Amino acid sequence: MADVLTFLFRSLVSQTGATNDYKVIPPSPAARSTLVVGDGSMSRSLLLLSAVSAASDMDMKVFFFTQTQIQKLPAPLHNCENRSPEGLKKIKFCYPRTVHELLQQVSSLQEPANMSPTAPSLIIVDGLEGYLRGAGDSSHTRSQSGELSCAAHVSSLLWDTAAFFTQVLEQRAPSLAPCRVIASFQPEVDTGQTSGEPSSPDPILDVLDRYFQVCCTLERDRSYGAVAAGLQEEVWHINLSAIREDSGPEAAVDTQSAGAQEWELLIFPDGLMEFKVV
Repeated sequence: MADVLTFLFRSLVSQTGATNDYKVIPPSPAARSTLVVGDGSMSRSLLLLSAVSAASDMDMKVFFFTQTQIQKLPAPLHNCENRSPEGLKKIKFCYPRTVHELLQQVSSLQEPANMSPTAPSLIIVDGLEGYLRGAGDSSHTRSQSGELSCAAHVSSLLWDTAAFFTQVLEQRAPSLAPCRVIASFQPEVDTGQTSGEPSSPDPILDVLDRYFQVCCTLERDRSYGAVAAGLQEEVWHINLSAIREDSGPEAAVDTQSAGAQEWELLIFPDGLMEFKVV
C-alpha cells in the first residue's frame, strides 16, 4: 500500500535531518494494492523494510510470502535498538515454493481454523516473477497463456483476500483498516528486439496492472552524469504513481487520480539507505 511505502521513505529521509515530517498520507479507500516493479534484490530489500516499518511503527500484522529464505536483513535494519521486539513478532514469514503453494497458502488465510484475533493489515508477496514464469506447464516449457492465467488468478486471490480482511478489520480494529497488498515483480528483459527498436512490455506486467492500483518503479541511475560524478554510492530513482483508483479489477485506469511521488534513493557502500524527495 502506498501509505506504508511513503511512511518508510519519509522515516529514512528523517534520519538524515532533511525533514521532520513523520505524517503518513491517509490511504484512499480504494487504493489498497501496490506493485513494486524493478530489480529483484532491490525490491526485496524495500519489501522487508516495509514489513518491519508496518509492524513495528504502524502496529500492523504482516504476512510476508517469498520463495527463498531470508538470509540477511537490509543494512538499515541491522541496528534495531529503536524497534520493539514485540512489533517484529507481528511479521509472519511464509515460504511457498510454487505458484500452487502460494495460492493454497493465501487462500487458507481465510479459513476459520487459521483466523487469529488480529487480522493482517498488510500482505506482501516477494518476487511474483519467480512464481509465474513457466506457470501452468508441468513440462517446464514456457506457456505464455498459462503464465497470464496464473498472474490473473494470483492477483484476483490477493484482491479478494485483502477485501475479506478489510471487512474483518473494519469490525475489529477500524484504525488498522484497510488490508493492504504489496507485491514485487521484475519484468523480463526483451532481448528479441533489434538495435534501436523499442522493447515490448512484459505481457505478465500488463495483466498485473489490471489488479494493482499503485505502481512503484525502481530504476538505477546509470546515466553519464552519475558515472562522471564518481559517486561511490548507488543512485536509484523511485516513482510512486496511481494506476487506477476505482475498487475493482475491471475499473478504468485513472493516472490523474493521485499525483505521482518521485524519490531518489542513495545506497552507500556500507548498505545504509537515504531517501530524498525529488
